[in-house]
Amino acid sequence: MLAMQILREDRQKVIEGLQKRNFEALTLVDQLLELDQQRRQLQTQLDQNLARANQLSKEIGGLFKQGKKEEAEALKAETASLKTQTKTDQEKLQELATEILELRSSIPNVPKEVVPAGSSEEDNQVVFEVSEIPQLSAEALPHWELAQKYQLIDFELGSKITGAGFPVYTNKGARLQRALIQYFLDVNTAAGYTEMQVPHLVNAASGFGTGQLPDKEGQMYHVQDDELYLIPTAEVPLTNLFRDQLLSHTDLPICLTGYTPCFRREAGSYGAHVRGLNRLHQFDKVEIVRIEKPENALDALEAMVAHVQKILEALGLPFRILRLCGGDLGFTSALTYDFEVYSAAQERWLEVSSVSTFDSYQAERLGLRYKTETGSKERVHTLNGSALALPRILAALLENFQTEAGIQIPEVLVPYTGFDRID
Repeated sequence: MLAMQILREDRQKVIEGLQKRNFEALTLVDQLLELDQQRRQLQTQLDQNLARANQLSKEIGGLFKQGKKEEAEALKAETASLKTQTKTDQEKLQELATEILELRSSIPNVPKEVVPAGSSEEDNQVVFEVSEIPQLSAEALPHWELAQKYQLIDFELGSKITGAGFPVYTNKGARLQRALIQYFLDVNTAAGYTEMQVPHLVNAASGFGTGQLPDKEGQMYHVQDDELYLIPTAEVPLTNLFRDQLLSHTDLPICLTGYTPCFRREAGSYGAHVRGLNRLHQFDKVEIVRIEKPENALDALEAMVAHVQKILEALGLPFRILRLCGGDLGFTSALTYDFEVYSAAQERWLEVSSVSTFDSYQAERLGLRYKTETGSKERVHTLNGSALALPRILAALLENFQTEAGIQIPEVLVPYTGFDRID
């Protein structure tokens, strides 16, 4: 959430910034500021009444000791009136707090100045693109046909067990999947990220903390009897490890990585573009998360982008990097870079990673702060990125490295797979 201080001090900047998202914030922001003013005035009144009641309590005791019963009874009547007013004020404050929280939760993060305005993915900016795109023969197959040919993935069996979007990896397909997970984790830990194993279900407070709840698009799987949610990304449990904490400046930066399966309903997804591994309800992903001092967050974002770039270069996959426009930006993000690999058999780009900074937006929802060198308490900045999401990486590997003799395995993966070709 945006801090109320930001809304008070930078009202116009917030309204103009959110226009990049095509989000009309004027009415909401002014409504929030009005409610906040009411809350602050009521809090001042409540504090004064509590102080007055405390003072009267002391005076009443003194008057009784002096035998001034009549005066003491008069003050007791005033105390009773203050008690009634205090209860009313406290209830009203709670109502205002609930209303303010609901409104604040409905306002997305303000995009950074470098974020281009735009309404859809067509307005995203390409900031890097490899110069050479692989050319395959006319007989080249898409990954879903390669998976069937070499018995790597069984989509029909997954549909039988669960439904569409839940593939079964078999034989060398399963080993390649495991190899990618281990390779990504090893590269991440070598770069200074601490590996964590985290739960795959989270409570509502965790979903709210990182911005997945309220679930406006209905993308999360909800276990209603237990009020738990299957995670859509490891970002949720990894970041929530520090919910409601006060860190020291010496704790920062915090750099974490973790592998988890991810679960997304992908409501409304259909058509040729979701065939095979292109879009799944369950998929594997290795995530990186950073918690930073505000002044270091943008440098950390650039380091994360460079890190993901090196992984893709090592795999030998053609890729490009996009700076997302306001209309394509995630609800909680202030700036996002998407990585896309080129699928030579499908002749299109496939997203494999998003690397984002959230400024203090998530920290505000999480109640996550740190104590600075001077002793003040400030919100941290949070960042996260995929390093990497597996389905489309696997799809691109199968398609781009297919030959007449089989599918060649990138050299960096051979120590993990135990084989250099699928045939």
